[in-house]
Parts: sequence; structure tokens; C-alpha cells
Amino acid sequence: MTSGPSPSVGRAESATPVVECRTCGAGAPVHEHFCKQCSRILSLGRHGDYFAFLGLPRRLGLDQQDLERRFRDLSRQLHPDFFYNAPQSERLASLERSSYLNDAYRTLRDPGARIEHLLSIEGLGPTRVEGGHGVVPPGLLEEVFELNEQLDEIRELREAGSPPVDLRARLEAAAGPIEARRAAHEARIATLTEQWDRLAPDAGAAERRATLSALRECLLERNYINNLLATIEREVHAHG
Repeated sequence: MTSGPSPSVGRAESATPVVECRTCGAGAPVHEHFCKQCSRILSLGRHGDYFAFLGLPRRLGLDQQDLERRFRDLSRQLHPDFFYNAPQSERLASLERSSYLNDAYRTLRDPGARIEHLLSIEGLGPTRVEGGHGVVPPGLLEEVFELNEQLDEIRELREAGSPPVDLRARLEAAAGPIEARRAAHEARIATLTEQWDRLAPDAGAAERRATLSALRECLLERNYINNLLATIEREVHAHG
């Protein structure tokens, strides 16, 4: 039910698509939930922007209480129980919007998912690779090479019968530098988040893209780091 990514970063958020009311034919901005002409609930159409759906600017530092309030208010307005006796088209619109509202709320209340969604609607690709670790980010090549060497050594020691407590200690030591890199990336993500929120909506496209591109690269590395730490954790459990 969602639209594809925005064609360009920096496009004014005021350039909002319009959805047609199926009851009276009037047009309404895609983020409106009810037709201003006849007050009927609008079909969801091609939306795709969770921020706009909840009436929020594209900011990453959201007020959680405000987000919760908007979610509760819209839940009451859009709940299918209120459209039990309405025409089928309105019942369907209610179901679509209620489901979409739940997706929007789950995404925006999670800081990581919120960033992922912003990158998507601003036209940047995903920061997760399905199935395995994917391509190693260039900035992590040295750490990945060293970690793989250490894991190979630990597996050889396990096959040679080394005590599990010694293997566990080596694994925890191997995780130390990776944990430090994750902490550094979390700090960098926080800095870039604040930088994005300081940009005005009409800031230059180049400045917006530079900030988002840096944020995407940082998330790519952070997500890869999380995969590395998950690998170490599995090895730890394997050694008791």
C-alpha cells in the first residue's frame, strides 16, 4: 500500500500528492484522513510516508509522548468499529488506515527503524542485507579480517580440546574491539541525527543528501557490526 521512494532528496515536503475522495470526488492531500468536502474517510491510496500520516515533520528526534498521543487519537478516529454500518468502501478504507497506522507507529517509535524509514522515503536504499552479512563495509575490513582469524584460531583450539572457559575468555576478548566500534557508531549516529534535525526543510539538496548519505553509511557499518557480535555470541554459547 506504500509508494516507492521519493525521486530526489531535498524535495519540498509541501509538494504533497493528492488523493481523490471516492464519495464526492473532491481532492485532499494524501496525509488527510477525512474528506474536508463530505467528511467521509478517504481511501489510503499510495501513501508511503509514516511521518506525514501522523502529521509529523521528517525529524528523527521525535517527542515520544506526542507520538503516542497522535497514535491514540487516530486509532479512535479510524477504528473499524466506527464504520461497521458504513458502505463497504469506507469499511475497507478504515481497515487499511488502521493497519497502516499500526505500522507507522511501530516504525516511528523505534529510533533505528525511524532512521531506516527516513532514508527510504528520501530516496536512499536500505541499510540491511537479507541473508548473511553481505558485503563488508570498507571501513570494517581490518576488524573483520582480524576477527575471522581469531575465530579460526578459537575453533582450532576447540577441536584440540582446549577448556571451554579458556575459549570463552578468548571470544570475549575478541568482542572487545567490535563493541568499541559499535559504541563509536552509536555516537556518530546520534550526531548525524541532530545534524539532520537542525537542517531546515528547504535546505539545499546537496547538504541534505550529504547528511543522509553519511547516516546511511554509518547504519550500514553499525548493522554489520551487530551481525559480527551476534556471530561471536553464537560461538560463546557453543562453548558453554
